[in-house]
Amino acid sequence: MIGVDTNIIIRLLTGDDKKQFQKAEHIFSSEQIFIADTVLLEAEWVLRFAYKFKPDAIQQAMTKLLGLENVHVNNPENLSRVLQLYGKGLDFADAMHLMANIQQNTLVTFDKAFIRRATNLTGCWVKEP
Repeated sequence: MIGVDTNIIIRLLTGDDKKQFQKAEHIFSSEQIFIADTVLLEAEWVLRFAYKFKPDAIQQAMTKLLGLENVHVNNPENLSRVLQLYGKGLDFADAMHLMANIQQNTLVTFDKAFIRRATNLTGCWVKEP
């Protein structure tokens, strides 16, 4: 199994550099791939800010990517939930933080918008300190 960096995923999803796209495509068609949570977090940011992808396009692309049989992540169930929450309007990073802390009793933040969105979407335990 090999790990991939953010730029491999970006080339695969955007095809903006033909040579690098072909290499990324070859890697994804011939290897067992591990994608770290941090790589997904950065990839979402790059797609949204540098490439101006809309959240629904990012969600669809990541769902397809993570659905490939040869793609492995730390916690597929958590990432599936992250993508669901992201699709419902929660910021991707906030959804990652929420799911990374799912085993805790409380997640505290000063971000009132995060508290409101997380509570509305999940009824969960995000609150101000």
